[in-house]
Amino acid sequence: MKSKTEAAQGPRLAGGDGIRLYTAAAADAGERLDRFLAAAAADLSRTRIKKLIESGHVSIDGALVSDPARHLRCGETALLCLPPPEDALPAGEKVPLTVVYEDEHLLVIDKPAGLVVHPGAGHKSGTLVNALIAHCGESLSGIGGVKRPGIVHRLDKGTSGLIVAAKSDASHWGLAEQFADHGKALPLDREYLAFVWGVPARPSGTVETDLARHPANREKIAAVPAGRGRHARTHWRVVEHYFAEASLLTCRLETGRTHQIRVHMAHIGHPVMGDPLYAAGFKTKAARLPSAARSCLRALSRQALHAALLGFRHPVTGVLMRFNSALPPDLQSLREALAGGSEPRPGGKPLQARREGGLPAKVDESQGARGRTD
Repeated sequence: MKSKTEAAQGPRLAGGDGIRLYTAAAADAGERLDRFLAAAAADLSRTRIKKLIESGHVSIDGALVSDPARHLRCGETALLCLPPPEDALPAGEKVPLTVVYEDEHLLVIDKPAGLVVHPGAGHKSGTLVNALIAHCGESLSGIGGVKRPGIVHRLDKGTSGLIVAAKSDASHWGLAEQFADHGKALPLDREYLAFVWGVPARPSGTVETDLARHPANREKIAAVPAGRGRHARTHWRVVEHYFAEASLLTCRLETGRTHQIRVHMAHIGHPVMGDPLYAAGFKTKAARLPSAARSCLRALSRQALHAALLGFRHPVTGVLMRFNSALPPDLQSLREALAGGSEPRPGGKPLQARREGGLPAKVDESQGARGRTD
């Protein structure tokens, strides 16, 4: 006589390394199969469950089922045959990483400027994803059935700072939900430090526009009239300003669009210093900086933008986590050169900083997190 598992599996069920049985109770009668399994298998996303059903990895009482919308009856037993995670398509590569925090579900990285996050055209290797695949190894339980890290937000190549990556479906789904919510109802907090040209007329403010691909330059994003793009909102505050030439701002994201801070700062007339796309027209202003600041800016070779603060609720444990990253050496040198420039500016006045508020607090390393470089 066949066991219940053997009977449920049936002759055509696709292979796998994890057999799970779930029996529908009276309260589950009439429920869709994909919803029932997503609730029962909390470590798998509903999208992943749907793909497993459609690809022949689920049976009910011995009969293969391929319709995620199939309704259950009380007492029916669904068998889920979970295949082993496939090897990631990008190859793992040994790239130095500064790991701020890591557990079995996720890790937080302090990304250096110049490191591309995802493989793509012109960057098929040497990316953060390649580095994470090598770093995590077998601890990646799979995102959507593939051994790869789950990236739920991005930093531009030239932007440094904090980025979180998931190591499992459950953490990927939970992080994605928080980033999609943009901190409206869920505890997501993202703050950047930006050195910008000029000094805003007010100590703080909000930029709110729609953003869309630039019609003439496909590498750029443009602020467009309402209804023509995706809504974006950035809150900014002046931390320091260096006479009329430059300022250090904190920028807090309420949405997360491509190039959002860079476009919004350019939109209000204060583009990020060193930005090759949005501050090209401000290069001549460098002549008004002291020589040390000019040298730092020339050596920068990227936008002066740093993801300094990242806060979220751990998607598995529920613990509130908050991390902070100090300015990297290139931006710290720029700050010191701007703030400490003592040679006279045109007009005879020395360039000195005026503080409007403090920098973000030091990192709160939840659960004893420590930074390390691999």
